[in-house]
Amino acid sequence: MAPKKPLGLPSLLLLPLTLLLPQADSRSFVVDRDHDRFLLDGAPFRYVSGSLHYFRVPRVLWADRLFKMRMSGLNAIQFYVPWNYHEPEPGVYNFNGSRDLIAFLNEASLANLLVILRPGPYICAEWEMGGLPAWLLRKPNIRLRTSDPDFLAAVDSWFKVLLPKIYPWLYHNGGNIISIQVENEYGSYRACDFSYMRHLAGLFRALLGEKILLFTTDGPEGLKCGSLNGLYTTIDFGPGLLSKGTCFMEVPTLDTGMFQEIPLGPLPPPSPKMMLGPLTLYLDGYLLDFLHFLCPQGPIYSMLPMTFEAVKQDLGFMLYRTHLSHTVFEPTQFWVPNNGVHDRAYVMVDGVFQGVLERNTKHKLFLTGKMGAKLDVLLENMGRLSFGSNNSDFKGLLEAPLLGQTILTQWLMFPLKIDKLVKWWLPLQLPKSLHPQTPSGPTFYSTTFSILDSGGDTFLFLPGWTKGQVWINGFNLGRYWTKRGPQQTLYVPRPLLFPSGALNKITLLELENVPPEPQIQFLDSPILNSTLHKTYIYSLSDDTPSAPQPMELSGH
Repeated sequence: MAPKKPLGLPSLLLLPLTLLLPQADSRSFVVDRDHDRFLLDGAPFRYVSGSLHYFRVPRVLWADRLFKMRMSGLNAIQFYVPWNYHEPEPGVYNFNGSRDLIAFLNEASLANLLVILRPGPYICAEWEMGGLPAWLLRKPNIRLRTSDPDFLAAVDSWFKVLLPKIYPWLYHNGGNIISIQVENEYGSYRACDFSYMRHLAGLFRALLGEKILLFTTDGPEGLKCGSLNGLYTTIDFGPGLLSKGTCFMEVPTLDTGMFQEIPLGPLPPPSPKMMLGPLTLYLDGYLLDFLHFLCPQGPIYSMLPMTFEAVKQDLGFMLYRTHLSHTVFEPTQFWVPNNGVHDRAYVMVDGVFQGVLERNTKHKLFLTGKMGAKLDVLLENMGRLSFGSNNSDFKGLLEAPLLGQTILTQWLMFPLKIDKLVKWWLPLQLPKSLHPQTPSGPTFYSTTFSILDSGGDTFLFLPGWTKGQVWINGFNLGRYWTKRGPQQTLYVPRPLLFPSGALNKITLLELENVPPEPQIQFLDSPILNSTLHKTYIYSLSDDTPSAPQPMELSGH
């Protein structure tokens, strides 16, 4: 159901709406605490909701996914709004294309789905920095998710843009948003800042009014710091907790999957799938060969290495370069103090790949080289932590590396624009070799292919490749890491591929080792859970490395 239009529109536009929609005054969604139930327009109501992240689904597929959710018996959806997806730079907002939040709300309305909105500002969602923009860390002393004035000023500016956009879509205004979450699992955060939570609640009320149902969500042990008087308190939990006999309050995103009526009509069929390949990829060149295209503005000089945040490189890769001040005849330890590689470093001497340093796991390599040899360290930002005790997850070389006991200084830093290279420049560069020697280190490979008929969704399989990034037709598909897993395939939605007769292009940036036969395949089913690795979180509350601790995920 479309929302009520703002009062400022001409009466000629309002008249048709008043004929088609129930009056806003008759629409309400409230908690009937006396009878332990929800009331929708005054009548007892039960919702069965599921989660869909519009920021992880191509816009062209929104309607399909929402329709399938409705036909499965759901009558509501819940979704997050990632702040960093819509405000990539301070004061620069993007609500276009797949970021068009209002278009997604409209698609949900067309699918007859109510909405439980979770706008943060922190959302977790296994998303970069829990949805908080990395540019917040340009003030290195900022205290995230607290009443720190710098943080609150940024939050206020963001919500003064976001919340007025969704105001017409509140249920009592004729829209489909029945409730809104304030923050997200704040009781799991170390700060426990009630002033911050009260500030958020007041901001929501000031911009959205008193009628909308506001709630908090926490794990069962987070209620002390995560709940707030005046807001509806809810708990989320995983299936493991159910076996412990714990008593829970009603949860906004879970309800009893068995008494809900299923909509009439045929169930939508699964989307078609396709297979293709194997396809051979060909060498485009080493990453270092394209440095002038990857960093056209040139490097930044500093005596000591600077972080990604300090040079305004929020995501991706940055190359650090220096030269050896003396000849190193014997293999000598190369390392970064205090676990200072965030997150992965690919080390090269005069263009020859030497190995990898990795945060929390691998801390040293042994190098040799002549005086004046070029030492390159490609730093990969693998995503800022989305859950844990501290979200100030700075990236890059956080301290100066040492070679033996010598502190390495005089660094050039190249912030790399790899997406632009792949999309615009890479096809124009080095000629391909049909029989290249097997290289190692950061290297670009690509090939072209066409699909038959209308094609379908598919799953990219990269047997023998090590770790890297994939682009299809210039779209950054994601990261592969075949030896770490657990998944071995990447989902390729059909809309990313050109139709029959047109050439599609796939590009790989392999960061370590290329297989003897550089081939890929497209499969008609995914390969998941083929390796087993525990998920860990790491404390960032001090400067010393801490032992990893297994993390139990709840309903993020």
